[in-house]
Amino acid sequence: MTTTSVSRWPAWGGLALLPLLTLLAACGGGGGDGGTGEGPAAPPPERLARACTPEAFADLQVPGAVLKTVAPIAAGTHRGQANLPAFCLITASAHPTSRSNINFELWVPEGEAWNGKLVTTGNGGYSPSLSYGDMAYALRQGYATIGGDTGHQTEDMLWGVNNPEKIEDWGSRSINSITVAGKALLDGLRAKPAQRAYYLGCSTGGHQGFAEAQRYPDDFDGIIAGAPGNNRTALNIEFMWRFRSNRPDSVNNVTYLNNTKLQLLTSQAVAACDALDGASDGVIDDPRQCTTAQFNPDALLCAGADAPTCLTADQLNAAKKIYQGPRNPRTNAQLYPGWPVGSESGWGSYMGGTEPTRADFWRYWVFDNPQWNWWTFDFDRDVAYANAKISPLVDQTSTDLSRFKAAGGKLLVYHGWNDPVVSAHDSIGYYERVRTLQGSQADTDAFYRLMLVPGMGHCSGGAGAGTLRADGTLIPLDPSRDLLAAMDRWVEQGQAPDDFVASRVSGGAVQRTRPLCSYPKQAVYSGAGDTNSASSYRCQ
Repeated sequence: MTTTSVSRWPAWGGLALLPLLTLLAACGGGGGDGGTGEGPAAPPPERLARACTPEAFADLQVPGAVLKTVAPIAAGTHRGQANLPAFCLITASAHPTSRSNINFELWVPEGEAWNGKLVTTGNGGYSPSLSYGDMAYALRQGYATIGGDTGHQTEDMLWGVNNPEKIEDWGSRSINSITVAGKALLDGLRAKPAQRAYYLGCSTGGHQGFAEAQRYPDDFDGIIAGAPGNNRTALNIEFMWRFRSNRPDSVNNVTYLNNTKLQLLTSQAVAACDALDGASDGVIDDPRQCTTAQFNPDALLCAGADAPTCLTADQLNAAKKIYQGPRNPRTNAQLYPGWPVGSESGWGSYMGGTEPTRADFWRYWVFDNPQWNWWTFDFDRDVAYANAKISPLVDQTSTDLSRFKAAGGKLLVYHGWNDPVVSAHDSIGYYERVRTLQGSQADTDAFYRLMLVPGMGHCSGGAGAGTLRADGTLIPLDPSRDLLAAMDRWVEQGQAPDDFVASRVSGGAVQRTRPLCSYPKQAVYSGAGDTNSASSYRCQ
């Protein structure tokens, strides 16, 4: 957060000066004489910025972190990211516990190219890969930027076996650890702390953003969290439910719905509900309006043999179960929301092959059994067991954001309606629970915005206007067109992103623009004008 609150920033940024200050005090140079009346204390000596060399950092100690390398990087391409300004690259590792090893990188633009602010970036899935694209995006705008590996270095999930500390690093605290250490290193390099700190991530990155708002509310002035997988245990329950719903009982290699049938469901839904918003543009703006009165999958039941244009009884039943989402068979309680109409064509990406997607989450982390059989999973008893064992380490579902709000933090969440990986209904449910706790829409709007993106898939892509970042050419770098600029304006000037315009880019040109409205508002066509122009819509 801002430098006005001591608790928000590391106290060791100038740690290397302590020996000098102690010496000055011993020689009478520290000001005063312990009450002898010799005059006011002298101001501390001005700190000097360090060079981007290992030698310049030899005296800097950062508690809970180990410095590895310091090197200047010339302008150009780095880590596959082109058109980067020259920057100082610092690599280090954070160690919040004795079993932790969270590697991270800090990129700081050279000289006056640094805008005085910081962006920490998130991750994807369970991968240790840094989000270099996000880091480059922030660096090009003048931000210092941080990215880390969440505390593990392999693509499998074996690193979590009998290691709850590493699971907790991944699921809850790695972003805090690298941000605290990164702020200290940045302060050591530039001899001044960042004026503002922001967070940027999607999917698991969105999950990490929620962990920050709920558990570490002083780390950031603003958090941008896309398609947040914060309800992690329940999300993995859905993946297993989806796998089992699409197969005969205890049969792994036979599926009911294939990509052709999933595409059929989406095309029929769009044909039935596209125009409900007044504009026929190939996108269902609000799938909640696409009820069975407009689109009823039962109408696709094959009258005879299976065919590409219809669904068999087994296929229809599988689709209905997936739309519904997992439920407790004893209480009928919803365990995770179902899927919006229009998202069907993407369901296959997380339908699983010969085993459910994220089976290792259950196999290794929950049940500690390499031979675990997903067909034995009980959606009542085993859910309770998982919630007790693993949820405290990985779930970010607390709706108490009072400390984050009190610290002045801003939370901007975006989610594609066509996301087949994390259900937009889950983001809506969380938002509404926060609003209930806040007491009013106005109290929620003061710090929290949810933007639902019609037609967008998981984090990006899809048939709608799903480009939310400026590129400086087709899409100008402006707070009304770029998420990071919008967040910075909200924090710095108090102007919420209620004028945001999303874009659809295709064939090297902007094909469509559309207002991105803050929930519960949505864009409504005015009835006149170009349906591909944002000016023809209003938020209401």
